[in-house]
Amino acid sequence: MNKKRSTRRSFLLAASAFPIFAPAVLRAQELEPVKRNISSFRPHDWQDHFDRLGKGIILSDTNLRFLQHWTADGEMRIYPTSVPLSDELTRRGYTEVVEKRVAPGWGPTPSMRARNPEWPAYIPGGDPRNPLGSHALYLSWTYYRIHGTEDTRKIGRQASNGCIGLYNEQIEEVFGRAPVGTQVKLI
Repeated sequence: MNKKRSTRRSFLLAASAFPIFAPAVLRAQELEPVKRNISSFRPHDWQDHFDRLGKGIILSDTNLRFLQHWTADGEMRIYPTSVPLSDELTRRGYTEVVEKRVAPGWGPTPSMRARNPEWPAYIPGGDPRNPLGSHALYLSWTYYRIHGTEDTRKIGRQASNGCIGLYNEQIEEVFGRAPVGTQVKLI
């Protein structure tokens, strides 16, 4: 019987306090709306960026950290990405896939070596330390790639030195569907 009274008493006490705090909670919500990831996600329409599909289109949104890939027949898929650490490392604009490599080797660019002299000069493909992962699409811009990563913590974050990173399973899928000559735009 005492348990019922204390439970009822606790409930009534908590319920009576709610009107005191409710206006503050409601005012706090009115000040600034909370931006959730799903509400900020807006896929792009390829026609807003390209005149034709051609061999296919890859559109990478560096702000929202996702990549859209359209095949030549118009099928579209979306993938989460890692993006460059800063705007200085981010290149935006039009390019295209000029080469594709399975198990690509990696060597840091001259600017990476200047920032990180302790990095090795070269890491062969297949080495788990290789930041290019299992597959890479080489772009017409020197040193820029769309590639996989062994470090899956990077996906969804600003984590690269300029490239766009995908999970290894997903770059393998894009790699198989995107021929050399696929149009690319980074926005």
